[in-house]
Amino acid sequence: MVVFTAALVAASGLSSESRAETGRVTVVFTKGGFILGVGGGEGVLFFRGARYPFTVSGMSVGFTVGASTTKFVGRAINLRGPSSIQGTYASMGAGGALAAGAGGVQLQNANGVVLQLSGPKVGAEVSAAVGGVTIRLK
Repeated sequence: MVVFTAALVAASGLSSESRAETGRVTVVFTKGGFILGVGGGEGVLFFRGARYPFTVSGMSVGFTVGASTTKFVGRAINLRGPSSIQGTYASMGAGGALAAGAGGVQLQNANGVVLQLSGPKVGAEVSAAVGGVTIRLK
């Protein structure tokens, strides 16, 4: 009985240390530029029944022409708490929109949080750039 109880306590201790959660995210991001793309926006993390507003800023270097606004929705995976969404997210990819289209992105920060976002783009922008975004809670 003592061995079973010790094993149960050890197993529950391990699972609480590695317990990561998932939140829902909405972001509106506007980007524009020629060669150097600059953008920014706002979003909300919905986590454990609460709303956590945040700001988004970003830049990309490479081939970028035009401007677009994307309304992303998706998930924030591997959250340890609301503050773990903060940080710089690296991205590398290519995409584009003409008049209206769809955009999708998967980003990860140093805290291990992964953002899986998708949504419609409005505007005229073509890019093949390396860049990243920074998220800060308000």
